[in-house]
Amino acid sequence: MAAPRIKTTVVGSYPIPDWLAASPTEQALTDAMRVVLATQEHAGIDVVCDGELYRFDINHPETNGMIEYFVRPMTGVRREIGFEELIEYRKAGGMQFRARPPGVVDRPLGSGALDLPSACARAKALATRPLKFTVTGPHMLAKTLLNKHYKDTEDLAHAIADVLAAQVRYVDADVVQIDEANLPGHPDEWKWAASAINRVLDAVKGTPAVHLCFGNYGGQSIQKGNWAKLMDYLNALHADHVVMECAHRPAEELAVFRDLRPEIGLGLGVVDVKRTEVESAEDIARAIERAQKTLGAGRVKYIHPDCGLWMLKRNMADGKIRALVRGRDLFEGRN
Repeated sequence: MAAPRIKTTVVGSYPIPDWLAASPTEQALTDAMRVVLATQEHAGIDVVCDGELYRFDINHPETNGMIEYFVRPMTGVRREIGFEELIEYRKAGGMQFRARPPGVVDRPLGSGALDLPSACARAKALATRPLKFTVTGPHMLAKTLLNKHYKDTEDLAHAIADVLAAQVRYVDADVVQIDEANLPGHPDEWKWAASAINRVLDAVKGTPAVHLCFGNYGGQSIQKGNWAKLMDYLNALHADHVVMECAHRPAEELAVFRDLRPEIGLGLGVVDVKRTEVESAEDIARAIERAQKTLGAGRVKYIHPDCGLWMLKRNMADGKIRALVRGRDLFEGRN
């Protein structure tokens, strides 16, 4: 059978097996990666991910390790946070879902003990299909830290971008996806956010991608806004494709992607991770059909969930990715 015209993928995270949380050993982590990858491959997902288990941290379940894993190993980030610094951070209000920063930047940043290539290599050794490796972007990481060294948040974001780029240059993955979940709520910061993320994207050896969403914490949207305000940002990206939250968004908003540069492939979110109901294949096929009618044939390059699946129960996540593949196959007449 010919290769599908539209590829299926996941955004990144997947539900953490209960036994990994109960016994977080290195062997348990490797076994959990095997399970997550095999589940996706068995479902027929074209570009799989290790569920972001490489950054699993039982002490930070509220952010799935998407912040602490990256910044705490860096040189220049201090973990000890004084009371006055906590008050300063809380007054800033940049990250209202956090009561304390992951660290304080008090000197120039460096890679320190961060080792993304090794984390990717472990997952790649277990995968039999093309692998996606995900990295939290410089805009979001900069917004979470308390900056006591760089001129401003923009300057800090570019310093973080340089550290990430030095790492990503050695990451051997088919797709490297940079995730920015804070920018949609702060579209006025798009120029420096684009400049910073492009430093990372330019270092990707494989296929560079960017994921944006309005946040997903406990099934709730964290950011307010719309995609139209970020079209200049999207068009400035040095990315092969973008991975967008669309299923949970207003249906009429899809039309804004007519203005997306044709050189950038559109990843269409067709699975709502904020709903516990499992979509049917027909639901997925109809979502693709609506997008094609709105944007034109061939515009959608990937379909995927809106965001990571880690907050759902395993049976829900498993069902949703099976529906994703079946819906794509139904739309393309592959059944």
